[in-house]
Amino acid sequence: MISFKNDYSEGAHPQILEALFATNMTQLEGYGEDELCEQARDFIRREIGDEKTAIYFVSGGTQANTIVITSMLRPHEAVISAKTGHINVHEAGAIESTGHKVEPAMSVNGKLTPEAAQAVLDAFEDHHMVKPGAVYISNTTELGTVYTLAEIEALSAFCKANDLYFFLDGARLGSALVGSDVSMKDIARLVDVFYIGGTKNGALLGEAIVILNDALKTDFEFLVKQRGALLSKGRVLGIQFLELFRDGLFYELAEHANKMALKLASGIAAAGHDFLTPPASNQIFPILPNALIKKLKEDFSFYVWKKVDEESSAIRLVTSWATQEENVDAFLEAFQSHSRE
Repeated sequence: MISFKNDYSEGAHPQILEALFATNMTQLEGYGEDELCEQARDFIRREIGDEKTAIYFVSGGTQANTIVITSMLRPHEAVISAKTGHINVHEAGAIESTGHKVEPAMSVNGKLTPEAAQAVLDAFEDHHMVKPGAVYISNTTELGTVYTLAEIEALSAFCKANDLYFFLDGARLGSALVGSDVSMKDIARLVDVFYIGGTKNGALLGEAIVILNDALKTDFEFLVKQRGALLSKGRVLGIQFLELFRDGLFYELAEHANKMALKLASGIAAAGHDFLTPPASNQIFPILPNALIKKLKEDFSFYVWKKVDEESSAIRLVTSWATQEENVDAFLEAFQSHSRE
């Protein structure tokens, strides 16, 4: 069974495993205070062009989201998210468990716009309601779409004009950056906090939280500890980001994942099928006849994402840094064969 279910089915890129093995017996400070973690932070700081930024390594995306959003909001405040946003639909109420509401806004292809965020603001009139205090987006979005530079700039301007923090979830940031006109420096210039996803781009696990806004740096390490995110063996996370950013591996892996997904998309589109959202990253959502989906599921693993009508559904195909092109070719061959039946 060949899987296109997600981008974390494999372990880690060999270069990362080699680095973990090579440093395995070296005695290092705990809690991310070792020299390898600091080297990783320096590489990331150079990448974003800000030597003063604060960087914290945590194990996963939901953990990063809850810690960051908690740090931003006062007890009576909420966070605005696209209705399809990860924190709204796929984190089991993690944000709400901290005492903060997620206020969903309408979105187009998974993207939040200033107009949609303004509509949420307009609905909150006085102190009898929760007050929006931050805006959350993910790039790529939950639907595989990618924000343009102009779109992020517009959201950044909106947040500044309305005194809202701006937070970007970068679980799949590598895929977004290599597939758009946005750079890491652009992200750092336009948001208050973002995180760089390692889990879904070649690392065993780990996300790097990057704090640009000085107001959010104070005591952040206390929140990391309080939320159970401060690993004794913090080196395990730092070493991985050191390898990802030492020589451009982070971008190379994302580029491969995108290339494999877009090859799938090209073959499916050539057969005349539409997509739930325009293919732009390592997640694509083709709309296929249910009978064809059933046949493909005999040899391939993927999610049926959404019912489109009585005869067809959108499926989600996800490629990764480790996706073999021969597996993409096998899917397209089976797709074409079953389509002719």
